Amino acid sequence: MKFSLRHNHAGYVPRASKVFLLACDLTENPIKGMEPWFQVMDESGTVVADGQMSEKGCCKYTDEFLWQGDFSKVERPGKYKILVMDTKGNALAESLDFEISDGIIVNQLALTLKSFYFQRSGVELPADKAGKWARPAAHLDDRLEFHPSMNRSGTWNAHGGWYDAGDYGKYIVNGGVSLGTLLLAAELAGDHATTRTDGGLFHGGSFRMNLLEEIRFELDFFMRMQDDDGGVFFKVSPIRWDGFVSPTQSDANQKRQILGKSTTSTLNFAGVMAHAHRVFRQAYPAYAKACLDASLRAYRWALENPEVTYPHNTEGSGGYGDERYDDEFFWTRAMLFRELPQAGLSETELLQMLQQDMERCPAQMGLSWRDTENFGWIALALQDRDSIMQAKARAALVGVAESIVERCNADAYGLSLEKFIWGSNGEIANHGLTLMLANLWNPDSRYVDTARGMLDFIYGKNPVSRCFVTGAAPSSPKFPHHRICHSDGVEDPIPGLVVGGINADRQDLHRFAHYPGPQPGLSYTDERCSFASNETAINWNAPLVALLSLMG
Repeated sequence: MKFSLRHNHAGYVPRASKVFLLACDLTENPIKGMEPWFQVMDESGTVVADGQMSEKGCCKYTDEFLWQGDFSKVERPGKYKILVMDTKGNALAESLDFEISDGIIVNQLALTLKSFYFQRSGVELPADKAGKWARPAAHLDDRLEFHPSMNRSGTWNAHGGWYDAGDYGKYIVNGGVSLGTLLLAAELAGDHATTRTDGGLFHGGSFRMNLLEEIRFELDFFMRMQDDDGGVFFKVSPIRWDGFVSPTQSDANQKRQILGKSTTSTLNFAGVMAHAHRVFRQAYPAYAKACLDASLRAYRWALENPEVTYPHNTEGSGGYGDERYDDEFFWTRAMLFRELPQAGLSETELLQMLQQDMERCPAQMGLSWRDTENFGWIALALQDRDSIMQAKARAALVGVAESIVERCNADAYGLSLEKFIWGSNGEIANHGLTLMLANLWNPDSRYVDTARGMLDFIYGKNPVSRCFVTGAAPSSPKFPHHRICHSDGVEDPIPGLVVGGINADRQDLHRFAHYPGPQPGLSYTDERCSFASNETAINWNAPLVALLSLMG
């Protein structure tokens, strides 16, 4: 019989809920009638809070019995630990040290945002900004050949952009959902000042300044991916999968190529560029106009080519296969509707098509690269051109938020997931983001507390007691499935990367990943070989950035 604590390893904001779990590796209460109690102690060993723990019950996906404790009344900044005992005073479990601080959110926000900087392709990362993770420019991608399947001669400039995940591919579809999410943060979140200047956070200045700089770096790459006819290429990738080599070694070892075009990549581009017009139009009006013009050209191409499939070539890159186009059309039309009259489209026609889009694409609990309809619902909820449509969109998202809360209340770890899938941490962050968006027009403390619980899960209050963000806590991953991290000669992984997390499908068993147990909820291991649970991806980082930004 083993007891262990589940809590947020990074720490807590002073005036927020602070709930933790005690787990026992049995399915029934082994100390029934003798409920455990806890003490919270500060650095000096002084007990600042105590209380009885309550039964939470059995967790079916971990085969654990759980109790819950609450020390929300502890608000004084400082370092603490939790000790749990039985009724006889015998110690059952002790927490890791954790912090209570007003700086928790901004520090984690800055750490996670800067991970996008470390994913930059084609440019030097100098030591004054990248610290010990500095590296030379590689993968300039300015004279790429077209994939043979395209039957096209010549070369193309697709310089810049972020590496998508743990490999060196660059994808419009996954970059699109990531950009769309970060653009929401840029539009809706308050600014956050830097609280540390040790090089581990922002380059200097504020959250918003650094966010817009990072967004624009990827937007510039997006613009280069648009063909002369308005369609948008799908991806840039090497001709075969790279080993765990550096970008410079990859560049020397093999050629890279461009692939596409498709309806999904073109509409992802169109939706993002319309949103970028709104975010940049005051500070950078000429740039914003170029974004809107590019969006309109892409939208017209998609109308003329409504079902062009994705490139099915995966020699050295992910497929990102998606042959459903309704959600991307909805996203694009809703974003363009917000930009009227500058977009120059017929408001009547757009309204008619949006009504059909809303019928075909009901609101979901979160966003993903494959299912993007929530961008459409969010855009309509934020626009003020049509009050009836706005009310309908807000009601739809509030309904989804209520479903998320209901699911979380019924789950042992406070999650709304039906299953732990590839990138479950991204799904969790996206559900939290939905709650915080609904909270903007329907303020509800349940939404905020539930979203905080999801952050707690990502930062350590989970069945494997790991913080899933590199560099965020002592329990953070040390061996992410990330080529740069294993080829740069630096012992510490690049900070701020969100790993995929618990994944019950375990697609990497043939790589001999060592999972801690057979239960679905224990399907995570901090090993380089575990691409199914320990890879990183920009579309998992983006919703965490957005969620943290709305918490601040």
